[in-house]
Amino acid sequence: MTLSLLSADRTLPALDRVAVVSVLLTPLLLLHAHGFAEASMAVASLCFLGHAALTRQWGWLATPWTRMGLIWSGWLVICSMPIPALGLGEGGWPSLGQAAMTVRFPLFLATMEHYALRDPRARLWLRNIVAAGALYIAANCLFQFVVGRNLYGHSLQGSDTLTGPFGKSRAGPPLARMLMPALATPLVTLLGRRERWSSPLAYALMLSAIAIMVLIGQRMPLVLALAGMAIVGLLLRPLRPVVLAGGLAGMLLLAASPVVAPTAYNRLVVQFAALLEKFPSSHYGELYTRALEIGIQHPVTGRGFDSFRYGCEQPRYFRASLDGKDADGGGAAICAAHPHNFYVQALADGGFVGLALFCALALTWLMPLARGLWRGATPVRVGLFASIVVQLFPFQSTSGFYTLPLGGWFFLLLGWGLAEFRHRVPEA
Repeated sequence: MTLSLLSADRTLPALDRVAVVSVLLTPLLLLHAHGFAEASMAVASLCFLGHAALTRQWGWLATPWTRMGLIWSGWLVICSMPIPALGLGEGGWPSLGQAAMTVRFPLFLATMEHYALRDPRARLWLRNIVAAGALYIAANCLFQFVVGRNLYGHSLQGSDTLTGPFGKSRAGPPLARMLMPALATPLVTLLGRRERWSSPLAYALMLSAIAIMVLIGQRMPLVLALAGMAIVGLLLRPLRPVVLAGGLAGMLLLAASPVVAPTAYNRLVVQFAALLEKFPSSHYGELYTRALEIGIQHPVTGRGFDSFRYGCEQPRYFRASLDGKDADGGGAAICAAHPHNFYVQALADGGFVGLALFCALALTWLMPLARGLWRGATPVRVGLFASIVVQLFPFQSTSGFYTLPLGGWFFLLLGWGLAEFRHRVPEA
């Protein structure tokens, strides 16, 4: 017994270090190496499980969101079991395998909250790395806007949006989530200093962030970034004038965009207005209608995990668009790998039961993140709360909920937020 304990004592510090390094590597890998990001998340989680087994500390399983997350993941497994006689698992064995793997996300969240980010130094490192990642994306976008290509040589050819450091138009979604936790603390710090240059620098920082989001030219990321900054301004009194100035500057830049950035104006104003006007028969509207039909035909269990990509093309799910313009709702031509909305995806995967469980899970995530924000919470907690709120906002077009890199950014920021709450300094 003594030898066993000594062995555990030598092992635990090594597991701790590996877990922390793996978590800190995750945001860097999410930028350009999604497969390795999955591996870093898995390594951190395995270290956490090893620590729990060696120390026999399983109390983290009693956390409300952990229980709900495991129930939600278990329900997806049940819905994905390939049992045709019971109407389950129309996606077959691949769907079941993917459903079983969803447990890795709640496990990674628990790893961050209870283990890897216990030390405030690790959380500070993560904050700096995320801020550096946001600056990296923004700098590439600005360079591309001025020069016509990013630092890796990718131009705007074939795209009317800025791609940042990436080869495709995917700079806006991660940056919209990273801005709030990256900016909240520096802005509050600058406004609290007495130097003559500190307040102008804070305003310049905010205006630059909004300008970059406008210039990127992606509609939903811009809306979410503005909404997130509005939440930050509401909860952090010192930032209200800065956030208001940023919003006004964004509107002025949009007004000037036909001259300054005509491609951004076309996407953010012209195309967005046309999309809203014809939303029921738009691509997004038809995808939502198709997923709703799948949920209506499978109200309890849906079709199983990720089976929308296979069920979407089946004529039995075709129905007229909400405005009646397309009798078959666009047919097979509109199909995609997922329905582009987290809640609609939850409905298609797990029926109305799965949708209810997903909504309950979202609430159990938000409750600890929101606790104490009106009583002088740290700026980084407010920024993380705003980031998660905009990610979980139901009325938006999204990527797949589990799809990296955006899914990875969501769980990384959420786990960080949960850790900030759990290990916060008690209020006096």
